[in-house]
Amino acid sequence: MEMVEEDVVIIGAGIAGLATAVALRRLGIKALVLEKSDGLRATGAALTLSPNAWLALDALGVSHKLTSVYAPAKRVFVTNLGTGATRELSYAGKSGRIGSGLRSVHRQSLLEALADELPDDTIQFSSKIAAIDSQTLNGSSAAIINLGDSTIIKAKVLIGCDGVHSMVAQWLGLSESINSGRSSVRGLAVFPHGHGLNQDIRQFVGVGFRAGFIPLNDRDVYWFLNRYSPPKGEIIVKDPELIQREVLEKYDNVLPPLYLDVIQHCDLSTLTRAPLMFRRPWDILFGNLSKGNVTVAGDAMHPMTPDLGQGGCSALEDAVVLGRHIGNSLIKNKGHIVISGDNDIGQALERYVKERKWRVTWLVTGSYLSGWVQNAGSNWLMKFLRDVIYYKFLFGWTANVACYDCGKLPSVSLGESDSSNPGKID
Repeated sequence: MEMVEEDVVIIGAGIAGLATAVALRRLGIKALVLEKSDGLRATGAALTLSPNAWLALDALGVSHKLTSVYAPAKRVFVTNLGTGATRELSYAGKSGRIGSGLRSVHRQSLLEALADELPDDTIQFSSKIAAIDSQTLNGSSAAIINLGDSTIIKAKVLIGCDGVHSMVAQWLGLSESINSGRSSVRGLAVFPHGHGLNQDIRQFVGVGFRAGFIPLNDRDVYWFLNRYSPPKGEIIVKDPELIQREVLEKYDNVLPPLYLDVIQHCDLSTLTRAPLMFRRPWDILFGNLSKGNVTVAGDAMHPMTPDLGQGGCSALEDAVVLGRHIGNSLIKNKGHIVISGDNDIGQALERYVKERKWRVTWLVTGSYLSGWVQNAGSNWLMKFLRDVIYYKFLFGWTANVACYDCGKLPSVSLGESDSSNPGKID
């Protein structure tokens, strides 16, 4: 049995975990990131980053790596498959707060852009968490992380970025995420000789489902299909070939040939199918999102359905806000992050939670309701809610939630607190 002591431990090397590590790195604090997989996981193939995400990436100093590669999408077309009518929507948001626009990126590219900002020994892969505990000695608390290989890590700060089924969230006492009653199929289509599509986002809405595709570059197209699951759930088929065949057969006479052609070009290694999970908004608002020197970020805090496209975006916001509050504590304590007394790390994490919980509660609520309305049934009331109320009046609000600036990281110039000589945690 090996005992290791670390200042900051982040569990999970997804978007939230890597972004948080980068934020801390900018403050001169080195974190250890524990990842259960043997490499960076890009499940989901791609994602769309809204203006708020690009502002967060600006604060982290990595946005330029992606904006130079991925072009913005300026138009969104939504086709009602019942009537055949196509509506053009704008995601521009509020004037003057549009960041780098709406751009869709390969998830792997985003993860690599973040990981490249970290020292080589930051991420420890194949690290499976067996248990989490806490220890208090002489008024100071520490998180105890037990790994599957019998290694024990004693951390002065623990940040859970370990996804929908977070062990850290469970340790904090947060309720389990629940099934939204819908599932999603996602994949990446590859056209070796080019797809010839415009840089537009296209969605197709039918009874009980919403499908769409988004070109990433001249060759790759990200596509998705969100649909209601049977009341008692559904068997989630894992075989990509069977998933592709099922979608093509079931929607052959429903979805347009252009969309079906995208599915037929799917790289099966990127194709996934999973239930859409979320945490009840009141559990976020009133739950324990931090305790002492432990907190959560990203899906570990606020799993949400993808209907506003804010899962990854809000995770990037979390990283900047968390970094800012830790950085402010660092400044107040002259380059030290203290774990007891005034302006200690626990108080910094409480301030982070206070700032984040209302926004992410609204995002979770808005995402769920947006999906519920857009996947509406065929009766007149649901059609009215979707086609008149939502798209004419509420869609603008859902787009504007993406025009949000989470702020900047503080400038920490206290001698020893720089990237080469990390701040001390006492």
